[in-house]
Amino acid sequence: MALGAWGRVALVAAGVVALDQATKALVRATVDEGERIAVFPGVEIVHTRNTGVAFGALSGGGAVVTFVVALALALLLVYFATHVRRPLFWLPTGMLLGGAIGNVIDRARGGGVTDFVQLPLGFPAFNVADMSITFGVLVLLYVLEREDAPARRR
Repeated sequence: MALGAWGRVALVAAGVVALDQATKALVRATVDEGERIAVFPGVEIVHTRNTGVAFGALSGGGAVVTFVVALALALLLVYFATHVRRPLFWLPTGMLLGGAIGNVIDRARGGGVTDFVQLPLGFPAFNVADMSITFGVLVLLYVLEREDAPARRR
């Protein structure tokens, strides 16, 4: 059975949420808050809590964070609904939706998001949901630019 565009969005989002929640649960169960474990040179696992959105933006925002996330998701879904036939548009939509849901689950559970990947140079700690949101934005830009490229060549 072939999945429609909405089914593919749901499948990608569910996969992101499952991987995100599994990795966060593993970190919460095995790494004490604040503990650092070296993985590769410059890359550490560190158990931190983030009360903002992706990469700590709007930290401590509470209702503002909830409103911004809800508005962004609503706009994304409305845009997707009006462009559902656009090739590959389901992929970034699922990635963005899954990443947002993964972090919302953490916020609802305990008021903050579990972050655990720490890169060098002071980059904020992040998680699978944040990665999915970041790559989702990049894939979205690619899909939108790819679709608009023929019109620009004329």
